[in-house]
Amino acid sequence: MTAGRVSVNGQIVRELGTKIDPLKDVVAVDGKPVAADGKPAYIMLHKPKGVLTTMKDPHGRPSVAELVADAGYPALFPVGRLDQDTSGLLLFTTDGELGYQLTHPKYEHTKTYQVRTKGIPSPEALKTLRQGVELEDGLTAPAKVNYHRASGILTLQIHEGRNRQVRRMCEAVGHPVLELHRSHFGPLALDKLLPGAWRHLSDDEVAALKR
Repeated sequence: MTAGRVSVNGQIVRELGTKIDPLKDVVAVDGKPVAADGKPAYIMLHKPKGVLTTMKDPHGRPSVAELVADAGYPALFPVGRLDQDTSGLLLFTTDGELGYQLTHPKYEHTKTYQVRTKGIPSPEALKTLRQGVELEDGLTAPAKVNYHRASGILTLQIHEGRNRQVRRMCEAVGHPVLELHRSHFGPLALDKLLPGAWRHLSDDEVAALKR
């Protein structure tokens, strides 16, 4: 939006988070109208490493807002977050109710991460990750953990959403994270979506999230 590619009712809109009435306002990207049928938008982004999960950064650092700007939805917001040094699957929507459900711990939506750590995790470390790790904000819920010795990748699945949780869990068992990538969110998989690219979710994918 900040590039001046999005217009509402013929007027260029540059401020992220601008509110519209999808039933009355005409939104266009590069002069081409975007269908405004009142239906919520659901988007999957492959967030690259080094990009902030924010729709507005006062310091002008690279953010996910720039990557989804051409989607043409002024009310789009990220579902949860990935920290700056983490890559992978990040969802966006204009559906506030679903966004709340996907981020609230009580709904226990699983997130799957591919982790490269410093050193080879010992059986004891893997056991601790599976049973729960004591952090400064309390004991984590048990995680599903698999270590792939051939690739050196640790697959870790959690349903909580604490700040930098995977990094803190791995550091607590003596294996700081070197690389972190989210491959799945609930039933959705990033698959072959390239870094920096986004796509709309299919109706089946949205239904699966809502289930």
